[in-house]
Amino acid sequence: MQSFLQRLCCLFILLGANTYGSTLLVLGDSLSAGYGVNQGSGWVALLRNDLGEEHSIINGSISGDTTGGGLYRLPQLLEKFTPDYVLLELGGNDGLRGQPVNLMKGNLRTMIELCRQAGAQPILFGMRLPPNYGRRYSDAFAAVYPELAEEANVPLIPFQLEELATTDGMIQEDGLHPTALAQPIIKELIKGYIAPLMAQ
Repeated sequence: MQSFLQRLCCLFILLGANTYGSTLLVLGDSLSAGYGVNQGSGWVALLRNDLGEEHSIINGSISGDTTGGGLYRLPQLLEKFTPDYVLLELGGNDGLRGQPVNLMKGNLRTMIELCRQAGAQPILFGMRLPPNYGRRYSDAFAAVYPELAEEANVPLIPFQLEELATTDGMIQEDGLHPTALAQPIIKELIKGYIAPLMAQ
């Protein structure tokens, strides 16, 4: 009888492990908050639909947010949602405001450390600035993400959205934010990196 109960308990544990999904926290700015598009049309909502109920995706993104704002909000989000993965999609507004690159890098580094302390795997989303910000600053800004990914040994989703800016219908009239038509493209790009990680 005892052996049967032991086997039954093991079966329940195995079934629980097989049905357990990962929780992803997206901490980002307007790109992830879906600025200017319907709530269900943003790439985060589309990714949630693709991955299904097995996984949980929390969108902690706020339009206009900076790495400083993300760093301020992150501890509470980690405590509330206890995510397995945290996608750090921040820095664009730091660059648009011309903030020091080292300050942005330090904020991202601290967020990576906070994620790890909470038992979550951080993931970096690379950013680039429009060319009118000057090559020296733009190059230094873009280099932060691969440098930090290598330094901290975290996965990096490289910025691959340049073509959206030159494709009709993909960018809103403000010249910065992707339209609803662009959201599935962004979703597929990020899904290619995120889905294999969450499957683990």
